[in-house]
Amino acid sequence: MTETIPRETFDFFNRLEKNNNRDWFNDNKKEFKEIEKEVKQVYNQLFELLKIHDDVDKMKMFRIYRDVRFSKNKLPYKTHFGGSFARTKPHLRGGYYLHIAPNNESFIATGFWGPNKEDLLRMRKEFELDDEEMRTIINNKKFKSVWGDIVGDEVKSAPRNFDKNHPAIDLIKKKQFIFTKKYTDKEVLAPTFIKELNEAFKVIRPYFNYVSNVLTTDLNGVSLI
Repeated sequence: MTETIPRETFDFFNRLEKNNNRDWFNDNKKEFKEIEKEVKQVYNQLFELLKIHDDVDKMKMFRIYRDVRFSKNKLPYKTHFGGSFARTKPHLRGGYYLHIAPNNESFIATGFWGPNKEDLLRMRKEFELDDEEMRTIINNKKFKSVWGDIVGDEVKSAPRNFDKNHPAIDLIKKKQFIFTKKYTDKEVLAPTFIKELNEAFKVIRPYFNYVSNVLTTDLNGVSLI
């Protein structure tokens, strides 16, 4: 049976946004837990679909409670659901993310959110040496139609020890390597939603295969694992 996002999800988050305090949440916690249980079934179903065509070993659905210790925003609750799906390391890299929020703010994301300094340097060195394979993948017509352009934070000019005039500087200066795809509320509530997410995630695989190969070999192509 195909699980679907319950329609009450968006209504609850819209009400929570107007009443983002502990008293209101505690009064409505039972309703939230019922919605959360149904939504978690959707995340679990997507996890099972991903495992059919990829080596995915972890699914994590994030808690609704915000960590406000180091944030100027002291509102205690998130007004969305979020969950990630991790590929099996060390031989595979990358991950998937599903974000469910009202008012047409839902999206999926995939790629590399926070590569450590060693992985980031290795990717930059690869682009410095040869960016052709990367560009062939991300400029593929089908890939582009699903995922659009690569996004993520980047340095203003060029990282240390890299030429700011290098032909691949647009890739070299990135600190994140992410692709996102947005969904309307109507699309999220459709019975085909999870199937469509899975199909979109299938399209990302050439990119994941390429980066996984880069991050598990040296510049001479010798395996590091």
